[in-house]
Amino acid sequence: MTRRQRVRAIRAVQYAVLIALLLAIVLAADWGELRRAFFDAEVARSLFPEIITTALVNTIVYTLLGFGFGLVLGVVLALMRLSQVPPYRWLAVAYIEFFRGVPALLVFIALGFGVPLAFQVALDRYVTVMLALGLVGAAYIAETMRAGIQAVPKGQMEAARSLGMSHTRAMASIIIPQAFRIVLPPLTNELVLLTKDSSLVYLLGLSLDQYELSKFGRDALNQNRSLTPILVAGVCYLIITVPLGQLVRRLESRAAKAR
Repeated sequence: MTRRQRVRAIRAVQYAVLIALLLAIVLAADWGELRRAFFDAEVARSLFPEIITTALVNTIVYTLLGFGFGLVLGVVLALMRLSQVPPYRWLAVAYIEFFRGVPALLVFIALGFGVPLAFQVALDRYVTVMLALGLVGAAYIAETMRAGIQAVPKGQMEAARSLGMSHTRAMASIIIPQAFRIVLPPLTNELVLLTKDSSLVYLLGLSLDQYELSKFGRDALNQNRSLTPILVAGVCYLIITVPLGQLVRRLESRAAKAR
């Protein structure tokens, strides 16, 4: 057999095995039980419209709060990481390594319970969520922004300085805007990750009007003894993340064409 014939034969065997496996699953599955466990239409209908008007909206709000705070803090940390002042670099590196190494779960617990107990302060629920998601996200955004700033040609800064701009103005007006265009795809990926991390908000204890998708799905699961609420909550997450994934691919395609 020629090399092409061997490749075709191997591919045909792979397809045959895959088809046989799918047929075995189809024939062995109890479709009635699966429908009751995962695709109960009555349970799914009982979730609406609250799963959209409350849970989905809250998930988006929590994500945007965390991402907004994390983006601002991440840019500051990236500039500190690139600073000529050693203490600034040391602080930025320590922050980034710490929050990239600590699970977001512990950050939520610390801000939701540790800080109020230690300092006798009551943080607003939205402020706690913004800080918890933002502090974790900022560590990753900082490294992304640092890479973007370093990817801008050095001649851009030299040209700006030759026109009489200060270093700060050149960074704000010339370098950082170009860096944002470079890092838009990975920043969008970070937004997707924060969307999924928002499921940890349940640790803080939520009222019904503060439920996000995961908490809403878990409570509905306990009430209905069906996995349908979890499936519907997963679809709602996809409503957020799939368009963001499409946006990332489009941005990467545009960046590739520009290069």
